[in-house]
Amino acid sequence: MKLNWKKPTLTVAVVGALVLIATASLAVAFARGHERWQGRPQGEGFRGGRGPHDGLGLLRDLNLTDDQKAQIKKITDGFRENDKALFDQLRTLHQSEPDPVSGTFDESAVRAAAEARAKIQIELEVSHAKMMSQIAGVLTSEQKTQLAARRQQFERQGPPPPPPQ
Repeated sequence: MKLNWKKPTLTVAVVGALVLIATASLAVAFARGHERWQGRPQGEGFRGGRGPHDGLGLLRDLNLTDDQKAQIKKITDGFRENDKALFDQLRTLHQSEPDPVSGTFDESAVRAAAEARAKIQIELEVSHAKMMSQIAGVLTSEQKTQLAARRQQFERQGPPPPPPQ
């Protein structure tokens, strides 16, 4: 029996991308400060989306205390600082990638670049899992239950459509 690895690989890639987007959104929003978004009318959120974009993502509406928000901000700031070097490495790899359209195709160079990016991606995903574990330690058992329910709902809905071009 021959296994089709395309679907699992694509699923892992999509989930990984969503994880990174969620991490970046959470870190950026906390860096900007939650107060900036309070008091804005509905519909004037990030990119004109529904509601204010506070970067909490799935943590939104868990009735976080100010202390919990401060602890989560400290956690995300620390991980963002630690992950900065990895993101810089990814950017450098992307910028130095050979262009397969112009010139001769070098499979070994493309393969080496992809493997290097994959190793960095693994480190970023492990870092994100550690961060989420630490954030979970800040939440009450009721908040964790609410978060688990939201994650299941989010997974059933699938990824959001791409923004209009």
